[in-house]
Amino acid sequence: MVQWLSDDEQQTWQAYVRLRQRMDAAIAAGLARDGLSAADYELLVALSAAPDDSLRAKELAAEVCWEKSRLSKHLARMASRGLVDRTPAADDARGILVRLTPQGRAAIERAAPNHVELVRALFIEPMSSDEAAAIRSLADRVVPVAERSAPLDVPCP
Repeated sequence: MVQWLSDDEQQTWQAYVRLRQRMDAAIAAGLARDGLSAADYELLVALSAAPDDSLRAKELAAEVCWEKSRLSKHLARMASRGLVDRTPAADDARGILVRLTPQGRAAIERAAPNHVELVRALFIEPMSSDEAAAIRSLADRVVPVAERSAPLDVPCP
């Protein structure tokens, strides 16, 4: 038998859904002003932090917790815009090496300051230090449960 959410539980869940939806929309709008999608930015961040601005596709998928098919399709779109390039891995012809291009590096360097300002204004500044600690604590408890519940075809770090 289903144990329905209590009124308080339902309000908590709906508050989280509204928070996620509104934050995702605001972040997407902010990145769009710099010509990037949130997905573009997520991949560019991972590549820009990697040694030599490159990762094997399998490693990139694990870094951002994306399934292989989603990553492949999005990388194709990014490659067509000159943000990344994909080449066979030197040590394994079945593997793909994804590299940030100079155009991709310029895109993230242009978008990052605006993105950080937006995150700070929308998310960091409205919170007290105790609320921020509570969010970190909540994530530390909930994320592993969610990962066990719906594992991807690649492990997330």
